[in-house]
Amino acid sequence: MASVSTQPQFRYTQPPSKVLHLRNLPWECIEEELIELGKPFGKVVNTKCNVGANRNQAFIEFADINQAIAMISYYASSSEPAQVRGKTVYLQYSNRQEIVNNKTAADVAGNVLLVTIEGADARLVSIDVLHLVFSAFGFVHKITTFEKTAGFQALVQFSDQETATSAKDALDGRSIPSYLLPGHLGPCTLKITYSGHSDLSVKFQSHRSRDYTNPYLPVAQSAMEGNGQSVMGLDGKRLEAESNVLLASIENMQYAVTLDVLHMVFSSFGPIQKIAMFDKNGGLQALVQYPDVQTAIVAKEALEGHCIYDGGFCKLHLSYSRHTDLSIKVNNDRSRDYTMPTAPPPAMSVQPSVSGQQQAPMTGPPSQQYNTAQYAPNNNQNFIPQSQAGWGQAPPAPHSMQQQQQRMHHNPYMPPGTMPPQGGPGMMQYPGHIQ
Repeated sequence: MASVSTQPQFRYTQPPSKVLHLRNLPWECIEEELIELGKPFGKVVNTKCNVGANRNQAFIEFADINQAIAMISYYASSSEPAQVRGKTVYLQYSNRQEIVNNKTAADVAGNVLLVTIEGADARLVSIDVLHLVFSAFGFVHKITTFEKTAGFQALVQFSDQETATSAKDALDGRSIPSYLLPGHLGPCTLKITYSGHSDLSVKFQSHRSRDYTNPYLPVAQSAMEGNGQSVMGLDGKRLEAESNVLLASIENMQYAVTLDVLHMVFSSFGPIQKIAMFDKNGGLQALVQYPDVQTAIVAKEALEGHCIYDGGFCKLHLSYSRHTDLSIKVNNDRSRDYTMPTAPPPAMSVQPSVSGQQQAPMTGPPSQQYNTAQYAPNNNQNFIPQSQAGWGQAPPAPHSMQQQQQRMHHNPYMPPGTMPPQGGPGMMQYPGHIQ
């Protein structure tokens, strides 16, 4: 027999079988192409595509062994080889008598769906949009999103298989309604299969994962992917998960920062529930808890990068903490729970001296709560109006050295023994602070 290839098109080494082994197939050959190749000889009942390291092999199974023999015999005597997409395909009997396709997770119905979002802007679809789409079919327990070679994907967990199946049947192949997406996003199509998971593990609430059954789960400190890469927003900045607890790092600490100083600074934006101070990496840090996220957002935007004292001393750097409720076991000079009725007022605390002197009682302003309305300008020339943010610039200097020394002497936020004898920076002016 004349052959167009130097390699034999079929082999006689295997006894006849209704399963044929095909080699030298085009890249990512699909099932329909295999069925079309075997159709002239009988009914193809099963296939297995993309086998082997190069994914260029496959198996086809006929309903009857005589159909497989007919195909091998035809191409053994034909001058035209079997071809798929113009490539010569090599045939032989398989050593298996049937193709056993182990069912994948995608074929087994479950309560967790694997969702692939297709579209140029797929990765910009928020987890809240996905929740809106899928919660139309029942209570969504958890959602996690991630990026794979297949694209931007999500796992959506329902209570049971029936709810997941109804969502899959209704949404598979459909596009996310445009009114749920920002105007600049293009069409985003959903491709849905079943996942092998039954209960997703969500450790933090973030813009990439959400557990709707546990409102007390900590909020992620940052929006980092599991692979360690940041997710960037449209403005090119890293997306950060917001929280009602702020993590404050204080640099250039030439003067002591006490718990009461922090309370005065941060209470300007709303009631403080708890504060915890601790030393880390050779510096002072503090966790400040507000009752809600919005108050924390306002405080962070106003205070980030500003200094507690004039002259660039005790500069604040703020980020959102993964915590949502601090655990304060005892009220002392390093931690305080202001929601406890037994908590002492801030003015009664004791402030340590950074120069090693003996601790002295600290007197401060009344333990009142401040609000942003107190940023309105008043007639006091030493008060910084809101247009100057109230935090970043020093107040106008007193007209005489005597006034300056008197001002520092009565400043309750300057620890004893830390000020130069002839003057130094004063504390920044805060809303409600009276000279």
